[in-house]
Amino acid sequence: MAHVDTGRSLPELLGSLATDISNLFRKEIQLAKAEASEKVDIILGATQKLAIGAVLGIAAAGVLLAAIVTGLAAIFVGMGMDPTLAHSLSAIIVAVVFGGIAWMLISGAISAMRAEKLNMDRTVHSLARDAQVVTEKF
Repeated sequence: MAHVDTGRSLPELLGSLATDISNLFRKEIQLAKAEASEKVDIILGATQKLAIGAVLGIAAAGVLLAAIVTGLAAIFVGMGMDPTLAHSLSAIIVAVVFGGIAWMLISGAISAMRAEKLNMDRTVHSLARDAQVVTEKF
């Protein structure tokens, strides 16, 4: 390694190095805060989708269930089925269909919140690189 004379004394150089390291770690903390803020925004967006999906699922089920169950029951009664059995079978069919739709919405929102999408990779790599540089300098 070539020696470069900057005209600065060793205490000045060490002071400058300490200041540079301090500034570097402040920047890293700012980066971590920014990255954490991005991850919080992702979680909030997924939570909003989850809430909207749940409300829509409940509202749709509440409005449509009675009509669909009644319609299916009328079809089954028209085919000669006992009215009580027709209403019960219709209710089971409708519950399975709407339950499947609600499950798809909720599982989609949960998959958006999975932990592997919330890793702070940029900050971790940057801090590791900075630690390596500091270690090499000393």
